[in-house]
Amino acid sequence: MTSNHDTLWRRCAYLGRVLLPLLDQEPWRQGRRRERLHSWGIDVAVGERLIEVFAALAAHAVAVDTSLSAAEFETLPLSAVADAATDKQDFELLAGLPDTFADDRDEIAVKVIRLYAYKGDQTSLQLLRLSTEVRHTLSVLAARESVPSPTCGDVFRKADEANLPQ
Repeated sequence: MTSNHDTLWRRCAYLGRVLLPLLDQEPWRQGRRRERLHSWGIDVAVGERLIEVFAALAAHAVAVDTSLSAAEFETLPLSAVADAATDKQDFELLAGLPDTFADDRDEIAVKVIRLYAYKGDQTSLQLLRLSTEVRHTLSVLAARESVPSPTCGDVFRKADEANLPQ
């Protein structure tokens, strides 16, 4: 039986996975993001995966802080996730995660972010850069919505319309 906490993390991870494909509906955005990652010395595949997980961590932190259940997650405003991505400390993003992850890739990416957070120096700068990339992505997606305060549920609907895998 899956706990609410595990289901909440899966919803957060799904949000992280669909952000870049939705952003890349304007193909030039992918090229610019990849140029930025390259200029920062971050491998593109690693950087894009870390962006996904960083977004999931930010969403999870806000959901836990506001006591949202997995069923209520879709009501979470994108602006709150964007704010958490840049305003919360690394340790705040990493607090309260599940003990185990259904997807090994999530577990590895979280461990990499943990390592970056505790190592300091240049890796802390990389986390700051990734956090601003997450905020930018969420801001662009929010600006595309016709509703005044888009939510995670709006992103999920766009992902369904684009036939992105669950």
